[in-house]
Amino acid sequence: MNQNIKWHADIEKSCLVSNFRKRNWQKGSEDDWNFYWAGIGNFRSITNLETGYRLGDDQIINHYPNNLELTKKDLMVKNIKRYRKDLERGNNAAVADAKYKYLDFLPTTFTLPGDYNLFVEEFKKNQNNVWIMKPTDKARGIGIFIISKLQQIKKWSRDSKMWSYANCKDSYVVSRYIENPLLIGGKKFDLRLYVLVTNWRPIIAYKYQQGFCRFCAVKYTSDMDDLDNNFMHLTNVSIQKHGEDYNESNGGKWSLKNLLLHLQSTRGKAATDKLLSDIDSILVNSLRAVQNIMANDKHCFECYGYDIIVDADLRPWLIEVNASPSLSATTQSDRMMKHCLIHDILNIVIPDDFLESKSTSQSRTPSGKKLGDFVQLEIQSETPPATISRPQSVNSRLARSSQVTSARSPVRSESAMLKR
Repeated sequence: MNQNIKWHADIEKSCLVSNFRKRNWQKGSEDDWNFYWAGIGNFRSITNLETGYRLGDDQIINHYPNNLELTKKDLMVKNIKRYRKDLERGNNAAVADAKYKYLDFLPTTFTLPGDYNLFVEEFKKNQNNVWIMKPTDKARGIGIFIISKLQQIKKWSRDSKMWSYANCKDSYVVSRYIENPLLIGGKKFDLRLYVLVTNWRPIIAYKYQQGFCRFCAVKYTSDMDDLDNNFMHLTNVSIQKHGEDYNESNGGKWSLKNLLLHLQSTRGKAATDKLLSDIDSILVNSLRAVQNIMANDKHCFECYGYDIIVDADLRPWLIEVNASPSLSATTQSDRMMKHCLIHDILNIVIPDDFLESKSTSQSRTPSGKKLGDFVQLEIQSETPPATISRPQSVNSRLARSSQVTSARSPVRSESAMLKR
């Protein structure tokens, strides 16, 4: 049972440590490990060519080298747009629009400052629209605000000197705000879903069936005077927990199971099943969009946290994808779910004979029993996008570098129902 595996983690959350101990794994160190649950900062230092770190055959780590292609907001949007254009090539506009309408799962989005003129042109087409601004490389709701007037962006950029040459690396995405979100108990919510990827070519990915909803604490209104009320508009727990109306008993969360039961009783089974099918399509096509540019490394896997908003017509919209979804728990049910999540991930990515055979989940398909609450996504081949050079894996890139050192170089440390 791989009892000799040495683990190392940048964040020693209970859901991680309890699973390692249950397997009788041994605690390793930053320079001696077989399984590493790394934070993004330390992972970047490992995969940096200047570091010269080369992963050994008996090492597995929880990120892919260029995961930013999917998890950095501006890159995700760019790659999904490019993916659609590649598929549409050769079709006239009307045919392409109808044939690939299923790829319209991103709100209209621009990257600033680069797309500012395009954004202004779109904004002026309908000045009653509301837009949401997000920094491209931050999480937990940091730096997000909502606008309804062009002057708000001009004043913000001028006051913060955001786009001076000194700060040009700081970019934002501005997206059309979903003004008709599906409400439950009058409150806005989004979905957090988990997708585990163990291989990119071909894509081997699994969807976790125990996702959850994150609710705002304040009832939703489209009144323009309330656009700056984050407790009404932003579902991030890191924001909601500071509000007076935050419900600590349920953490402002609903299980995905509860949501589906609610939708089946209020919208019907057919509509609920279609919503799930549309969400699966989002997961599959977002992965396809980056498949050819992701570095496929046998030492790596990744659990992505997908954030999806459902509108009043039961249409799902992809908001963002997180490379390090939070493992913090706000309630007992939350804690149990995340413990099971990690348990099932480890079952898939660590074969029983890992240390002996030095093989990973990339080279074999786990049995159904090993999947737990994961289900494998059906990813059929689509018309291939235009040829793109494929990045090399961590080790193949490092092998070209004269800075490669030993295979053990040190690593730098770094639900109750809702109230109605």
